Amino acid sequence: MPTAAGEMRDEIRAVLFRESTIMSRLDEMASQISSDYAGKDLTVLAVLNGSLMFGADLLRRLEMPLRLDCLSVSSYHGASTTGVVKFNQLHLPDVHGRHVLILDDILDSGHTLHAIRDKLQNETSPLSIKICVLLRKDVPRQRELEADYVGFDIANEFVVGYGLDYMERFRNLPYIGVVSEEAIVKYAPKFA
Repeated sequence: MPTAAGEMRDEIRAVLFRESTIMSRLDEMASQISSDYAGKDLTVLAVLNGSLMFGADLLRRLEMPLRLDCLSVSSYHGASTTGVVKFNQLHLPDVHGRHVLILDDILDSGHTLHAIRDKLQNETSPLSIKICVLLRKDVPRQRELEADYVGFDIANEFVVGYGLDYMERFRNLPYIGVVSEEAIVKYAPKFA
């Protein structure tokens, strides 16, 4: 009888980045971030749920004082963005007069990170805002935006694992892989 982990592995078409490769890249990113923010009041805002694993592993590598808060936003339905960003909490974190680093799993269309950055700039008066993503997809951005720190660049494929999901599946994989077309169809939302 196949295990749950084995079933998930069977639904991954290709592994792009193994756990050891991800950890090595996080070491490099943490070194750069620590250097850039040395002596500054830093608040890290992790975008849930996708950045959970990435954020936890990256933050453990930052040897500096910081504040951590989370933002719950949504703009995806299935494998594509709706283009509408919904903030799921009543209040933004208080980042007035602080340097802010937004952590997210992937920069794709740019809708989500653009909306977060604009809302923070307009409503909270931070000293600065930078963006850190694990993955940057090689696609034209629907909203003009670039990340300041990037783990890996990827092609225009639907990826899962290490926090990234498809229909809330695959987040717990310790690597980043391309989900199979069969799995996309299998777990696609069913509309009545």
